[in-house]
Order: sequence, then structure tokens, then C-alpha cells
Amino acid sequence: MLETLASIDWLNIVLWILAIASIVIGVAGAVVPALPGIPMIFIGALIAAWIGDFVHITWVTLVILGALTIVGLAVDWVAQTVGAQRAGATKYGIVGSMVGTVLGLFMGIFGILFMPLIGAFVGEYIGQRDLRVATNVGWATWVGMLVGTALKLALSFIMIGIMCFALWF
Repeated sequence: MLETLASIDWLNIVLWILAIASIVIGVAGAVVPALPGIPMIFIGALIAAWIGDFVHITWVTLVILGALTIVGLAVDWVAQTVGAQRAGATKYGIVGSMVGTVLGLFMGIFGILFMPLIGAFVGEYIGQRDLRVATNVGWATWVGMLVGTALKLALSFIMIGIMCFALWF
């Protein structure tokens, strides 16, 4: 029994657990704003590649995943900001959206989904005292966040698919 336990490669088991945990956190981070989503998937793929001595997940695969990571980071930044700016948001609306996002993390799914909208609305209303503009900015920020989340989730699954294909084929 002890010989069997001694022959197990515990380091690989721990590294696989770390790789899978990174990927799971990454998928969650595609939805939850405070978690580093797509970069965590890349880190999980890098760990998996290292475990396999870069035989199955090669440097080429990692470069592709790295490029998708950069695209995902850009989507994360651009989607919500562009949505707000197209509606005429000022720095108050953008800051309000960020504050709403942070506060929303502590309010469960409702907070994650709706606090960026409320924050952008309140921030813009404080800045411009115009209910119509504040409403437009709030909605545009929210739609931008939802589009960004959908794109990040799609990129997450594409990255996982590429990694699985590299591991199995």
C-alpha cells in the first residue's frame, strides 16, 4: 500500500488540480467582473502545457491562446466603456458604473447584473442632473456589459475547446 502511494506523481496531480481550478475560475471570471477571467484560463492552459512538456499543448497553441487572451482583455475594457460613451457618458457615469460593479459583487446575482446600470445612472445624474441622459447612459452601460460578458464567455469556451483539442488530438 505504501509503495503504491509512493509511486504516485503527487506533483502532477497538484498541478492538474491547479490548472483545472484556474480554468474554472477563468470561466466564472467571464461572468463575475472582479475575477480575472480569460487570463486565468490562459494560466490554466500554460500549467497544463508545462505538465505535458509542451508536447500536446505546444507553443503554437499557447500563442493562439495568448492572442485570444489579449482580445478578451480588450473586449472587457471596450464593451462597457464604449456603450457608455456612445450614450454620452461623462466621467461621472463611468465612475458610477465602476462603483456599481464593485458594490454589486456583494449583492449576489442581482447586484452583478444590475448594479453597473444603477451606478452609471446615479453617477451620470449627479454629473449632469439630466434624467433622460442618465437613463440612456445607464442602459447603454448595461447593454455594453452584457455584450462584453457574452463575448468573454464565448472566448472562454473557444479557448477551452482549443486546449482540449490540443490535449486529445
